[in-house]
Amino acid sequence: MRLPLRTLWFDGRSPRGRAVRVHLDGDEFVLQPLDEAADGPARRYPLRRVRWPERRTHGQRQTDLPDGSLIQHADAPEWDDWWAGQGLSESWVVGWQQSWCATVWAVVGAVAVVLASWLWGVPAASQFVAQRLPMELDERLGRDSLEQLDRVLLKPTRLDEAQQREVEQRWKSFVERAHVEGDEPAWRLSFRHAPDLGPNALALPGGHIIVTDQLVELLRDRPDALTGVLAHELGHVHHRDGLDMLVRASLLSAIVGVVFGDASTFIATVPAALLTQSYSRDVERRADAYAAERLHRAGLSPAVMVTLFERLAAVRQKEGERGGVLPIALASHPADEDRIRYFREWTPER
Repeated sequence: MRLPLRTLWFDGRSPRGRAVRVHLDGDEFVLQPLDEAADGPARRYPLRRVRWPERRTHGQRQTDLPDGSLIQHADAPEWDDWWAGQGLSESWVVGWQQSWCATVWAVVGAVAVVLASWLWGVPAASQFVAQRLPMELDERLGRDSLEQLDRVLLKPTRLDEAQQREVEQRWKSFVERAHVEGDEPAWRLSFRHAPDLGPNALALPGGHIIVTDQLVELLRDRPDALTGVLAHELGHVHHRDGLDMLVRASLLSAIVGVVFGDASTFIATVPAALLTQSYSRDVERRADAYAAERLHRAGLSPAVMVTLFERLAAVRQKEGERGGVLPIALASHPADEDRIRYFREWTPER
């Protein structure tokens, strides 16, 4: 028989603790009441069914017994010394929790998991999921997104019907020439006045392509460059990039929440937003490649895009002096110098 310990026992029926003495006897935990109400033999519980408290720096120790009663011991060091003297040992999990070195390694491992998921797991998973979601979902998301943008950011176009028809007919002709196999993705061209966006174009899920009046005006004398911009946006439609970005953001938020626990909404969503922005750079380069190839197929030189970047740079410089356009859509693409070089030097693969 090992040394006993005097402590308090709560039987689950009365809120008042009762003085008891506990000890271990073989593979049993033995509890002997010490007050006047004590009667009968000592209570015995199988050790394997006793739920021992984890060792912590502060606080009392509480031990749950199989019958729903419990032991509460206010003097934590005394309990820990008695418990260790019984020849019992903590699990490796508790040992790790009490080790600063193990904690540091756990954090490093968690960060490594997040980074590996970001670099390889999430892109592959989001592409797999996005390509297999029904087109009806893509269309609905695009329609809802456009409605939201119309409420907060976009205004009805100020282009007259003749201008709109001219752009759309030229674009439709280009799509037919660039997709002679009939493999063009479904698209829907919309014009909007957007002073906050300035010269811009963006693709939403479901094939919705928005072009601002400001971009049409910027490239009025260079319609082939406008066609190139729309070809770039069609590349996003072809690859379902809008849906892919939504899936990536959701997966990243889920990973951050799982690895770091029940974090606040800020912790879960801000990293996702930052990481998907870095993804978008690679996506934009892929859309550039799609545009260059389709321009070439349609008999246009990809170099027509150079005019766009030169004029956008001039607009940014002018607008920057008075707080100009929002840095989204075209403005979030890779550096203009790199893109100018890409389109000037692009040659078809052989």
